Amino acid sequence: MRLAKRSGLGAAQSTSDDALLARVQHGDERAVRTLITRYNQQLFRVARGILRNDSEAEDIVQETYLRAFTRLEDFRHESAFSTWLTHIALNQASNRLRKNRRRKAQLSQLAEETRTPSGATLVVFPTSPPPTSPEAQAVRHEIQKILETAVDNLRTPLRMVFILRDIEGMSTNETAELLSIRPETVKTRLYRARQWMRSTLERSFAPCFQDMLPFEDEQCLGMADRVIITLAQRLSNAKN
Repeated sequence: MRLAKRSGLGAAQSTSDDALLARVQHGDERAVRTLITRYNQQLFRVARGILRNDSEAEDIVQETYLRAFTRLEDFRHESAFSTWLTHIALNQASNRLRKNRRRKAQLSQLAEETRTPSGATLVVFPTSPPPTSPEAQAVRHEIQKILETAVDNLRTPLRMVFILRDIEGMSTNETAELLSIRPETVKTRLYRARQWMRSTLERSFAPCFQDMLPFEDEQCLGMADRVIITLAQRLSNAKN
């Protein structure tokens, strides 16, 4: 498929998926860009829900688009294009997760085989330090990390339902179709996921609540001074 640029990107944003797909099949580059922009966030969240890694999730999103746009003939219009895309992303992410687990097992075995008599491991796998956030965004960054960690720690079946239903806003039936489970199972898993998230976040934020609206030492002393002065005045007035 050879892509050709066309004008009117703003108008394309409100165009239906089917109309954009028809343009894609005629090589319209802007139609491709519009569809990518439209579903980037949804696909990223789904992929990250499985892999729990931003970089790998981005790779999966790219692979999903490449697979979809080079195999549009496989899209039968039996479901929404977004559902088809999400299904591809789920499969790609699941395959990547299985490969990662096999690779991790191989690396663990290699590390065991390369231990020195003293017990030290010769194989070192460095990790890059996490990026630092600007000071102005520190609080927002910390809250985001708490939320992401909570979602990541959900059991996979609950995590996927939570992401599709509560984060992406998909319906119960759409979620059931994507995950190949019954709608009743979706409802049960979503209820359990919400309960778990609520209790986890309450524990995470409880220390923060203790520090909210602080009444500092100076304020406390000032309050005591004012109360004593007021009491003394009232006692004096009562005697008079």
